[in-house]
Amino acid sequence: MDANIQAAAARLVRKLKEGGLSITVAESCTGGLLASTLTDITGASGWFRQSWVTYANDAKIEVLGVNADDLNARGAVSAKVAIQMAQGALKAANADYAISVTGIAGPTNEGSSKPVGTVYVGIASEFWAEAKRTQIGGTRSENKNGFVHFALRTAMECFEAAMSREKAEGIQAELAELEAERKKAELEAERERRDQEARENAPWQDEAWSKEDGEQGDEIGLEVEWNESEE
Repeated sequence: MDANIQAAAARLVRKLKEGGLSITVAESCTGGLLASTLTDITGASGWFRQSWVTYANDAKIEVLGVNADDLNARGAVSAKVAIQMAQGALKAANADYAISVTGIAGPTNEGSSKPVGTVYVGIASEFWAEAKRTQIGGTRSENKNGFVHFALRTAMECFEAAMSREKAEGIQAELAELEAERKKAELEAERERRDQEARENAPWQDEAWSKEDGEQGDEIGLEVEWNESEE
């Protein structure tokens, strides 16, 4: 195996292990080479879920749920199909991420309008999915190896971009929370200011207690006069 491919696989696996994430793979033109490259790494059972090699279009439809109309309209080697392959694998494997590969390894394009060496790689998670395309020139074996290398690099790029987005969204959410707390504090301070102002400006009425002339008020203690009769 090419050292560059091994290094790319190791980087991807390290990223998965750091995040406690799992991955699944759906392949067409690479015939299981991507899955083999990943599972060559020790401890693969901890992060590699499962994989599919769906060479025939019927298999893509039946196993991965690729839309037949999209296959007929765009061909198997297309961004739409690559994304649907990845999404189908993701759902079936219940993984965190999925990689799909569909392309033309050669030596002929078997009647396709796309040139030999064309490949689409699909990457999917629960929240997003995308596909990237490249073209590689070489023999069938060279193209398959090139497709795997491109798939690994694409996966890393997509994962890092997703993590950057998530980090940015997290920062925005934190800032929004701080702003909401600031506004709440301002409202409470303004409410307190108005209450204080209302208390200071309120008219105080002194209550005066008066007694009418000759009126006796209630007294708590009374003098009691005892008359003792003489025996």
